[in-house]
Amino acid sequence: MTNGKNSFLQVVKLPNVRGRVRYISDPKRQENLYATFTNVESKYWTYLSKENQKDFRKSGTDGKCIEARELIIMLPPSLIQYDPDMLLKYFSAKFVEKYDVAVASALHHNKAKTNLHIHLIFSERQELDVPERKIAERNLFYDENGKHVRTKKEILDERGEIRPGCRIVKKGEVYETNLFKPKNQKFKSKKFTEEMKYYYTDLINELVKNPAEKLKVFDKNSPYLPTRKIGKNNPKAEEIRIDNYLRQEWNHMVDRAVTEGVTEDELRHVKKKEITVPAQESIIKAGWKPDQFRNILQKAIGKLRGFIQFMKEIRNGEFDARGNPLIRHDLKFDVTPAPLPESARGERPSSALQEAEVMRLDRILQKMKKAEQK
Repeated sequence: MTNGKNSFLQVVKLPNVRGRVRYISDPKRQENLYATFTNVESKYWTYLSKENQKDFRKSGTDGKCIEARELIIMLPPSLIQYDPDMLLKYFSAKFVEKYDVAVASALHHNKAKTNLHIHLIFSERQELDVPERKIAERNLFYDENGKHVRTKKEILDERGEIRPGCRIVKKGEVYETNLFKPKNQKFKSKKFTEEMKYYYTDLINELVKNPAEKLKVFDKNSPYLPTRKIGKNNPKAEEIRIDNYLRQEWNHMVDRAVTEGVTEDELRHVKKKEITVPAQESIIKAGWKPDQFRNILQKAIGKLRGFIQFMKEIRNGEFDARGNPLIRHDLKFDVTPAPLPESARGERPSSALQEAEVMRLDRILQKMKKAEQK
């Protein structure tokens, strides 16, 4: 069992698809833009935006209208060796082939050139073969918000004149034109996201030449914990860094457990007992509280450390005729909760890793001194 390299794919909702398409494909706003691709004209996104906004207003739903969605696909560094245009076209065309929708995509590196990735914007709606035009069978009245009202009186002001922004569609005129089919509800499901993770991981691995760069989709049932991506200008960046530090500490402890002979089933049991169940109970009781989850992780890391020591002692010990371990001395295991990194006080986790190790060694030295004094 190995933690390995996990693939990363994220689905993002877009309330302003036209702005997003311009942003990902603008060389003036992207420092390392290698290629762009689209299978529709730019005006397509304007039509899509207007129709989605119109349908959203008619639905009366609260919140923001989702005009389109975006896949963010992380790529192994070595894929930059391929022709950028062909690489982007390949990944984009595979999505179009599968779902037959409009896309606009771009291949980027981040500023430090440590993160090669694709932004793939897609429509949740297919175009109609023939635009649907609805003809008014009688005069129709619309208020300032574009909402259909029953009578003309409802759009008149105190002087009996039509209020600014209101309109009348006369009998026989086209009052609505639809260019798109309804949204494909599959795109908003968790199943779609999971499907895309496996789909693009397989496509990436077909292109990767170095076996060490092969990716896998993170297994939720594994003993390991996934880390979270920190987006640009994320207001919760420091909170996520601390959370990721503790997740990595847990994963390191799992690696240590594997080398000591602890089985995957045993590790899954510890993870469920010390992390999954307490986290679920905490959320049910008080909602999502980052500090509480950190506390759960800190304690879980300490208990896993103690469990590893226990399993090592048992497996290396003596057994009676029935196979029960013979304990000839008092056993003491270190279940001290893992310390928070220095990033909790403003430093990044990279330096905090060293600080945490210093603190751990300091505790060991203090215990040794106390033992010598006794």
